[in-house]
Amino acid sequence: MIPDARPAPAFTLEDKRLMRHFSYVGGKWVGGEAHFAVTDPATGHVVGEVARLDGSGATAAVDAAQAAFPVWSGMLPQERSAILRRWFELMQQHKEDLSRIMTAEQGKPLSESRGEIDYAASFVEFYAEEAKRPNIEGVTSHLPDAEVELWREPVGVAALVTPWNFPAAMLTRKAGAALAAGCTVVAHPSAETPFSALALAELAERAGLPAGVFNVVTGHAPEIVEPWTEDPRVRLLSFTGSTEVGRLLYRQSAATVKTLVMELGGHAPLIVFDGADLDRAVTEAIKAKFATSGQDCLAANRIYVQRDVYDAFCARFAKATQALSVGAGFDDPDIGPLMNERAVAKQEEQVADALARGARLLCGGERLAQGPLFYAPTVLADVPDDALIFREETFGPVAAIAPFDTEEEVIARANDTEYGLVAYLHAADPRRIYRVARALQFGMVAVNRTKVTGAPIPFGGTKQSGLGREGARLGMEPFTEVKYVCRDWG
Repeated sequence: MIPDARPAPAFTLEDKRLMRHFSYVGGKWVGGEAHFAVTDPATGHVVGEVARLDGSGATAAVDAAQAAFPVWSGMLPQERSAILRRWFELMQQHKEDLSRIMTAEQGKPLSESRGEIDYAASFVEFYAEEAKRPNIEGVTSHLPDAEVELWREPVGVAALVTPWNFPAAMLTRKAGAALAAGCTVVAHPSAETPFSALALAELAERAGLPAGVFNVVTGHAPEIVEPWTEDPRVRLLSFTGSTEVGRLLYRQSAATVKTLVMELGGHAPLIVFDGADLDRAVTEAIKAKFATSGQDCLAANRIYVQRDVYDAFCARFAKATQALSVGAGFDDPDIGPLMNERAVAKQEEQVADALARGARLLCGGERLAQGPLFYAPTVLADVPDDALIFREETFGPVAAIAPFDTEEEVIARANDTEYGLVAYLHAADPRRIYRVARALQFGMVAVNRTKVTGAPIPFGGTKQSGLGREGARLGMEPFTEVKYVCRDWG
């Protein structure tokens, strides 16, 4: 889409100071000679321009974080907790403005943006509490006249790299854990959605985070992130994004032996057995497929339905899909625009490939008149396993459905992927639910429902869907090291 220099319409804020156009480094708003435009994907209008820092800016952020580390890590846990709690309260207070910023730059429906701000704030609230109890289990001394102690200490500077599809929640899920543990942070938001992160930095400053503790560096990812992977002062890198980029960062971080936390791609199966509540399965499958316009690593990319209920499911699912509204995010539809032209082209490629291989088009399958980044909610039936849409992430509003006959067959097909983030299962027989949930090679399994995420649960996948877990108490552990002290009283 060619950017339209006119400002995005219907985009007003109660607190205009939340719309920041500079990076936040060392407690100061930092610009430079270079900048880049951020556009509303629904209209192509320019939301605003943002400073484009380079490698020197990335290094300056690490300098600031390293200098601030002794102060932040030396504070009492209760003091860090109080500041995080204040950050959470400010996010709640400014929820509507934060939501409008997100919809303007990301395009998601306004109600979804509001939901994401609640979700993002919940991580800050959760880790404000966890900051006060970073305890570990003790051990009994194995040596005479010696006392054994285990201490949990923050690793140091943590680099956080976040995606465009959840520009607030992916930052707070990482930053909340890092800051609660006593780490300082350098963060790089996607160049497509930087304003949400900068607004959070503004609120973090108001909450009382000391200068240098939380830094947000805007620019183009290779120019910012590569210096962090090479800098030995950055002890941890947390990344959410594609498996391809995750592999690259893995290689780049090897020389400095960093701790890595990665939430990478997903290719979720959704399995519907006969005997399941079919209406509920359709309702939940719509949620699992079309939330965030399908631009979600948790999206149900492969829908498998047992043959006895296959035709009924396809008919009801297609009818429900056709009822979804499509429009600009500020109109609060069910489906918004896709993020960029590459995303739309991918939908077209996968649909054309599936149809060429014998799939049936039940609805959709075309761009819409609302604008070049709008693609119709689409349903494909009888999709063969060798179709691109069953082998690659979709990241768009195209649902692919195929029949299966036996439990053993569908488990094998569901597991036949390099990804292992989440799987969805609809069944009535509790013994079948247990067997299938056990057999599915995924980090998370949702049974007869879609929503499973939240601050208290460990989010993450197996295989090439990532490393480690985010959220829950487990989410703090990578940001800490265990120190063992063996003391002789002499």
